[in-house]
Amino acid sequence: MSIDGCKSTYIELTKSVLPDYMTKMRVAMDKSYSMTDFCTPHIGPISILRKLEYSEDFPGCYVLLHDETPFYVGISRALVKRLRDHVMGESHYKASLAYLIAKNKVQHELTRDEAMKDPAFLNAFDKARKFLCSSDVAFIKIENPLERYLFEAYCAMELDTHEWNTFDTH
Repeated sequence: MSIDGCKSTYIELTKSVLPDYMTKMRVAMDKSYSMTDFCTPHIGPISILRKLEYSEDFPGCYVLLHDETPFYVGISRALVKRLRDHVMGESHYKASLAYLIAKNKVQHELTRDEAMKDPAFLNAFDKARKFLCSSDVAFIKIENPLERYLFEAYCAMELDTHEWNTFDTH
């Protein structure tokens, strides 16, 4: 019985499917997009999708790059919306990576909600979003949820994005 309709066995995933996705991601990384495409005020996901020549948002995996060096791997069921949230999100829920980067700069013992009201932390949060906006992004479409989740970890390990990627959830 398959999980989430994945037609591959675990062995097939590890020996063929995930490496094939990695090859596609490396090609995408050579043709990355500027994150500035995702952080223009009043330009929403639909307009961004049109610019990228997609008709609708899609599930997939993305890699954020700074000076051509990968620093974060993520996945989403709505990839373009998620990328926009990283740079335009006003909360720690939507801009979770910006929150983590800011927390690394401004150590605190506050709750996430309290930190988002602290002026010093908000300044670091805004700088983190600007940093993300100055980055590049590469992405590939991955329809199957199991393949998408497994590939996120595979890709993060392959690209050594350990500074910002963690799989230690609550």
